[in-house]
Amino acid sequence: MPQVPRVKYAWPVRFVIAGLVVAAMALVAAVLITLSWYSSRTILLDMAALMARDTGQIVAERARRLTEPGALALRVLAFDPVVDARQLDDRLARRSVLATELAENPLVSAIHVGYENGDFLLMRALDRRDIRAQFQAPPQANYLVQVVTHGDDGQPHGLYLFYDARHELVLRRPEPDYRFDPRERPWYVGAKDTVSTVTSGPYVFFSTGQVGITLSRLAHSGGAIVAVDVALDDLGEALGGLGMTPGAELALVGQDGTVIGYRDMAMLPVRKNGVDPSSLRAIDALGIEALTHLWRTAAAGDGRVVAYESGGREWFGAALPFDGIEGMDMRLLTAAPVDELLGDLALNRTRMILISIALIALILPFGWQVGSAVGYALEGISAQSMRLARFNFRRRKDRAASALREVEALNEVMDKVAGSMESMLDISRVLGSEPRIETMLAQVLEKFVQATRCTGGAVYLFDREQQQLARAAAVGEQGGLRDAMSADEVAAAPAAAQDTGGRRLAFALPGRDAQPQGLLVLTHDKDWDHAAPAFQAFAERLTGMLAVAIETRRLIEAQRLLLESVTHILADAIDAKSPYTGGHCERVPKLAILLADRMQTETAGPYADFHLDEGEREAFRLAAWLHDCGKVTSPEHIMDKATKLELLYNRIHEIRMRFEVLWRDAEIDCLLARLRGEDPRAAETRRDARQARLHEDFRFVAACNIGGESLSDEAVERLQAIGTQTWMRHFDDALGLDEQESARLAGSRSGPPALPAVERLLADQPHHLVPWDEARRPAVERDDPRNIWGFDMRLPEYRRNMGELHNLAIQRGTLTDEDRFAINDHIVQTYIMLKRLPWPPHLERVPEIAANHHERMDGGGYPRRLRGEQLGTTERIIALVDVFEALTAVDRPYKAPKTLSESLLIMASMCRGGHLDPELFQYFMHSRVWQTYAQAYMVPAQIDTVDIEALARAAQPEASA
Repeated sequence: MPQVPRVKYAWPVRFVIAGLVVAAMALVAAVLITLSWYSSRTILLDMAALMARDTGQIVAERARRLTEPGALALRVLAFDPVVDARQLDDRLARRSVLATELAENPLVSAIHVGYENGDFLLMRALDRRDIRAQFQAPPQANYLVQVVTHGDDGQPHGLYLFYDARHELVLRRPEPDYRFDPRERPWYVGAKDTVSTVTSGPYVFFSTGQVGITLSRLAHSGGAIVAVDVALDDLGEALGGLGMTPGAELALVGQDGTVIGYRDMAMLPVRKNGVDPSSLRAIDALGIEALTHLWRTAAAGDGRVVAYESGGREWFGAALPFDGIEGMDMRLLTAAPVDELLGDLALNRTRMILISIALIALILPFGWQVGSAVGYALEGISAQSMRLARFNFRRRKDRAASALREVEALNEVMDKVAGSMESMLDISRVLGSEPRIETMLAQVLEKFVQATRCTGGAVYLFDREQQQLARAAAVGEQGGLRDAMSADEVAAAPAAAQDTGGRRLAFALPGRDAQPQGLLVLTHDKDWDHAAPAFQAFAERLTGMLAVAIETRRLIEAQRLLLESVTHILADAIDAKSPYTGGHCERVPKLAILLADRMQTETAGPYADFHLDEGEREAFRLAAWLHDCGKVTSPEHIMDKATKLELLYNRIHEIRMRFEVLWRDAEIDCLLARLRGEDPRAAETRRDARQARLHEDFRFVAACNIGGESLSDEAVERLQAIGTQTWMRHFDDALGLDEQESARLAGSRSGPPALPAVERLLADQPHHLVPWDEARRPAVERDDPRNIWGFDMRLPEYRRNMGELHNLAIQRGTLTDEDRFAINDHIVQTYIMLKRLPWPPHLERVPEIAANHHERMDGGGYPRRLRGEQLGTTERIIALVDVFEALTAVDRPYKAPKTLSESLLIMASMCRGGHLDPELFQYFMHSRVWQTYAQAYMVPAQIDTVDIEALARAAQPEASA
């Protein structure tokens, strides 16, 4: 093997890479910083020149806006009668016109008229505090009229007139020292010989000391000059706000160097010997060295930006022509310190140098790492191979991409293998844990696409009723897949996949009985990996797990739907059993689910932690539908007992027939008395009185039979008295009876009485008592050894008591104790029936939830006398909504439907008495779930106003109230 010459000294690659990177970065940084500095400086200078020109235009426009309103006002006032008025009163009569012009032109500070005889009239608005103080204006004055008139002696007489906002005179104050001859003023002289508007040069106003200009115009008659004063304070404010930098200076200078505008206009007037100012300050006397130096720089006169030194600082400045005031030759001086203009640029230059140094410092270790990365890359591949051999298929999250093509290719292959294996394990986990087919399909499809490294996929499920495939899950690219396919298209799916250019594969998903369950479609890139037959074989083997999982979950879903359908059929059967409770088994679960769903949305309060998972929610829903399933055993005539005497029919008809017999007996007794020769009138009187008493007694008995109101002890005594009346029975009462009734009648007496027999009008006969059949005696008493369910109820002595007085004497409602137990027994049967069913683990609490809705918070309920702490929230929900539905139901035979406020008030008293959960009732009220229910299931007459706060107070338990 030939010897390769060796270099005397070889540099380590990590040092070479680091050195080259650092040197390149340093060179690039230096070039970029230099170019950036010079280009940025040039750009900033150009921007300064542009900003100076823009500033000039803005100030000129501001100046034009100052003068234009005044010029327009002059053209109007030149024709106003005030210019021709010779008497002061006639002139003052036009004060409203002058005040209107002042109000409409706020930039005009005063309007004045100079007459050819030397008279003068000026009107100004007193809208500034300093002007009011200067003229000592009264508080209510809004306008000042300054007047100079000449008397017969030719002497001027000054006068101040103050007017309010309605132009009414407030104060008339003579001013002997006010001597002003307008004919000597430049604005008068300049306008006398021309018909155009004349603009005076800037000067200091005589009365206010403000810097401004005067616009004047010859009146139409030629006998007066009308003028307006325009103060330049607004121009000064504009100059103060347009500086390019905080230290910039701007000034408006006349051709002679007089300063006309500056940010502090108070600096411009010159006071000589402490008297009122009469002239403007020159630029040299302003005390701003930078502006003075700029004014003296000849190069600045043509508007170019010049650089100069002033006050130990470098400045950029320009003297721009200014044409904002017509007829005046002025310059706008603008100057800015260079260090302020370039301040950010210098800071950026320093920052870029520091950043470059920092980057160089950072790249030095980076170059070292790049050199070391080559060796580390091969070690990483080896470590990944060892992990795969040890069944660790998780990909390294910290693996960095390699710049070496071969190394990166090996890493990608290892990652693909590990990713496919991990996705397959995730598929197995999802298939074994996720019960819902929709969620399972979405998760499995996502992992399936990842395991096969496809771009997308879809799962179709076969609908046997529609005989078509409907898309149930989709991930990634769909490639034009439709939402549904007919059964005939399933067989053609693989062929159709070829029409997409070989980028789609379709796999049938048969069940264990070879029946079609669905179709899996995968969309992939057109590459060598997916074009190989091995890929199709691999994907097809994976689909077997998915087909079995779909079949299993469909069977589970079918069983769940079957159970729910049976539950609904049972509830519908119970509702259909009685026309008076029809809909109860449907309305209670709907209201219960509505309330539970609302409670689960709470994030604060006592039910912030209340949550039902999928299994608990299903258990709650089934329990709500089955809460009265024991009513299938309840006797219909007791459930539908609308009157006290009702059994299978209303026995009031039998009682009425007895009254009819007594009525007939009264007629017969009357006739017999007349046959015996008694006084007919006395006999008829006795008959009428007895029949009237029979009418009254029957009405009373019939009213007691209704059971609408509470029956008093006095009423019970009256029933007993009415029942003592007798009638004669002429027929054997043992004929026509069934075996059980015949046995009860025979057992209640030694033998049949002789006929005719005397019977009481109302009676509790021994054969009215139906004893318990010991073989079918309910095991509900606590000490009953057959009681394996934990019931704790009182069992009536007899299964049924049909006694007439016993039933009519019911003091509330229409049910006897025996009837009440027969109805309450439905909850016993509910619990027993549901406990005997083989519930799966997630539904094992269905019997408890369904059968505990008649328990009370104080332990006085039934069937097991559970206390509040033994009842879960779901049991309390069904207990509460069961009461609410019963109170508001419109189909109950034994009561009229109650309004919302009446129902909630009764429930509040039940909370106070330990029946319902007060906390849940408070939530029920404030959530207004009852309002949603009322709009759906109650008649409009029941929906009234509810005082929630009053009900909340009424629901407080007695111990805390």
